[in-house]
Amino acid sequence: MDRSAHTMNALFEQLGMPGDDAYINQFIRTHTLFSQEVKLSEATFWTESQANFIRECLETDSDWCEVVDDLNTRLHS
Repeated sequence: MDRSAHTMNALFEQLGMPGDDAYINQFIRTHTLFSQEVKLSEATFWTESQANFIRECLETDSDWCEVVDDLNTRLHS
């Protein structure tokens, strides 16, 4: 398993979105999850494929888990 450190930029690219900082910051500003009850993988703005990737990362404690957790924190802030 690849245990290299992944970045937020790489995560967005993995999800099929632009990985530049400006896009990521705008995405986070416009997709805030206002309730802690909403799981990151269940947010309505993900495609099915994106949601599955996020869910799998968290369930399997994959090498992407740390950056996915960071995204979760940022979207719930």
